[in-house]
Order: sequence, then structure tokens, then C-alpha cells
Amino acid sequence: MSMRLIKAVAATENADELHLARLLLLLGESDQRSGKTMAGIMKLAKLDFLLRYPNCLERLLLAKNKSVKKANIQPHERTSIESKMVRFRYGPWDTRYRRWIGLLVAKGVVIAYVKGRTVHIDLTDAGRGLVAQLSASPAFADMRTRSSMIYQAVGSMPATALKNLIYEVFPEIIDMKWGENIAL
Repeated sequence: MSMRLIKAVAATENADELHLARLLLLLGESDQRSGKTMAGIMKLAKLDFLLRYPNCLERLLLAKNKSVKKANIQPHERTSIESKMVRFRYGPWDTRYRRWIGLLVAKGVVIAYVKGRTVHIDLTDAGRGLVAQLSASPAFADMRTRSSMIYQAVGSMPATALKNLIYEVFPEIIDMKWGENIAL
């Protein structure tokens, strides 16, 4: 493996754009299916965990007796973890979620507000337009399909029920120390 390839992979992981696109696709599914805001950063993180780790999405779908064929998981995706997430108190987490939400707000594609103790995230009209562009792009076809599958399977679940399901399907996460990198 060349240093050039390693640097390219590192640059991709550190570039916000791919992460923002992935979150927009998840927010688009929430908006389209329920017409509601995404209620909670932790819920968004759990859904994103399944999108970032296709091998984990496959495991969850199988646990829920759902077909994995449409997920189109490639062989290299089964053994490669390219996006770092860590074990956090309430499940998989990336320290950059608040940053990414702030960037989406600054770009005018989402609004975020606090209601009670929960951060709600909702697409703006500009955000819906951007989601439509991403959804139409062949480069994001698998991610869009998987976002839809994730939302169909678990998107309507409250964050706590989703956390419990993730711990049930991925019990190895429970034994990890907080802050430890997840490599499933």
C-alpha cells in the first residue's frame, strides 16, 4: 500500500463533505417518511452508525429478519472500516456530530433547535433540494438506498429503543470502554 493511498483515505475521512452528505440523506429519509424533525443527535448518530458501517447494517437487518440484498454491500465494505466511531455512554458516537450539524445550519440546509432537552434537526427547503440532488447522483445510490432501508427498519424507533436494539444486535459494544474505537 502506498503512502499516497493512505493520505488519500485520511483526507477523505477528515473531509466534512462526505459526512454532511451522509447525514443529509438520513435527514431526508426522516423528512420524507414522517414529515418530522430528527429528534436527537444521539438518534442521528445511531442511524448514521448503520449507514457508515454496512457490515453492521447487514447484521441488524438479518436480526430483524429483513432482506439485505438491496443494501448491495460490497466485499471490501465487509472488512474495511474507514470512518472512526467510538463507544460512548449511549452507543456509537463520533465527536464531530455537533460540528457537522453546525456546518449544515451555517449552509442553510437544516435548522436545529432545542425543545425540552432534545436537539431537533429539520431540513430547510434548500436542504430538501440538496437531498434530491444527492439522491439523484449515481455516486450516492448505495448510500441513499441504505438510508431508506435503515429508516424503514428502525427509523421510527425512539432513541432509547434504538440504543437497546443496537446493544442487543452488537453486544460486543457493551463491553467496550467509553472512548474506545469501534471496529466491528
